[in-house]
This record gives sequence, structure tokens and C-alpha cells, in this order.
Amino acid sequence: MNIKERLSSTVQLRIFKFFGHISRNEGSIERLVVQEQVEGKGARGRSPTCWIDTVKSLTQTTVVECFRHATNRQKWRRLAREAVQSNDA
Repeated sequence: MNIKERLSSTVQLRIFKFFGHISRNEGSIERLVVQEQVEGKGARGRSPTCWIDTVKSLTQTTVVECFRHATNRQKWRRLAREAVQSNDA
């Protein structure tokens, strides 16, 4: 078998790409949700691991810092690749 990339790495890179996309889109509902500015109650029980938790844990930074880094596309792409590669090691 000629496996070029692990599935988990592909999923993590897509998560980073989506986060970068919504963080550069000012005023979008997705950005408000990620920034936790939506009112209301969540579901009962243990909160599921969401994809923003994956971004925070792989980059080892806060959400605010991730938003700041994502404004620069080249820097964000490099950070995403480095985070995913270090997770695979």
C-alpha cells in the first residue's frame, strides 16, 4: 500500500483551513459561534470535544491568538502544517 498521508492529518488540516476561513470573515454567524457570542443554553450532559478544542490543543495557544494568527494566511498555513506534523510524530 502506498499511503501518502494519515486520515487524521487530513482531517486536522481541514479543521485548520475552516478555522482560518471563518476567522477572516468578519461578522459571519460562524465566527460569532466560535467566539462564543451566541446567547442560549447548550445541551445537557458532558460537552463534546469540538473542533475549536482541536485547534487550541494542536497550536497550544488560546482562541484569541489563533484568530490573530489566522488573519495572515501564509503564517496560518505554516502554523497548521507544523502543528499537524508535530502531532503525527
